[in-house]
Parts: sequence; C-alpha cells; structure tokens
Amino acid sequence: MKFLLVDGIPMVRAALTGLIEQNFDGAQVQGVDNVTEARAALALGLPRLVLLDLRLDGGLALMEHIHQTHLALPVVVISGSGDADEALQALGAGAMGYVPERSDLTTLVQALKLVLAGGIYVPALKTRLEAAPPSPAPVAALPEWAELPLTPRQKHVLHLLTQGLSNKLIARELGLSVDTVKDHVAAVLKALGVTSRTQAVVAATQRVRG
Repeated sequence: MKFLLVDGIPMVRAALTGLIEQNFDGAQVQGVDNVTEARAALALGLPRLVLLDLRLDGGLALMEHIHQTHLALPVVVISGSGDADEALQALGAGAMGYVPERSDLTTLVQALKLVLAGGIYVPALKTRLEAAPPSPAPVAALPEWAELPLTPRQKHVLHLLTQGLSNKLIARELGLSVDTVKDHVAAVLKALGVTSRTQAVVAATQRVRG
C-alpha cells in the first residue's frame, strides 16, 4: 500500500513515515517537501492515500487538482490551526479527512483507517465565534437536528454521515439501495444548506456541538 506524504518539515515527514509503516502492513511511504514534487510523484503513479499539509505554498491548489483529476484518490489534510473554517475549506476542496496537528497518534491512525475504508474524518473543531472573546450581543443558537425538515430515515442517514460512513456502508447498515441513500443524502445537503457530503458532516457536527 503506497502513501504519498506532502510536508515541508523533515522531522514531521520522518515521524509520520514511521507511524504509517508501523500501523499499516506493507506500507510504502514516499515523502516530498513541495507541491512540484508531489505533482511529479502523482504523474508517475497514484498512491492509495495522500497526506497533505495545506500550509505548503500551493497546497490548496494541489488539493483541488487531485480532486479534479483523481476523484477517487483520498486526501487527508494535516493542519496546525484546528479551525472549523479551514476544515470547511479543505473538505470543500475535496479532502476526505482533516486532522489537526495537536491530535494524538492513535487518532491520526484511526482517521487514516476510516478514510481508507471509504469514510470521512472530521474532528471536534472550534469555530471562530467559539475561539473569540465573549460578546455581549446575543447569538442565535443553531437549530437542533429535530428542527431540520428531514424524515426520520433521513435523520438516520445524517447520523451515519457524521460517523464517517460512505453511501455504500450506509446502504448496507439500513438495508437500502445505494441510489436511495443518495436521494436521502441529497435531502440532507439541501436541509443543511451545503453542497457536499463532507460539508454536511462538518455542518451537522457543529450543530450538535453548538
């Protein structure tokens, strides 16, 4: 199993390479420190997963390039901020996982395994509003799931989305066809006012934690 690791810090690349090799049998990790080398590596052959530091110069453009040209190639983003807005940007660009650097090693391994299985990993994140000093002005609370215009089945689908399950796994869990699950997911996206399942996971998670 081949991994492409794109990170500009040698110590980080070494640590992540060791972690991956210890936890994934037969893993081969190719580490590069810039976007140009990453594009060259992708041109020679696709890995099973890309681990990317978006802070690299051109990192977001690389993320978008991978999503547009290699749609089935999963990308997990490593970030130092843990900011919800940054997570939304990364997931909107096509990332299948977002892992803040402060996460422990066990969490990172679990996130990679989840994404490799077809799921989406989104951690607990702080919005900019939560990170800012308290404001005297009242802030309207986000509506709970019960207030969303969804059927009980669609809310169940939403719950499974937040667990990182793919459409195929949701279909298996609920005994439905994949096409039916896609229809339910479309209804969930509309209710949440988002355009992708990854954005739906973040939005739904923030509603619950809000």
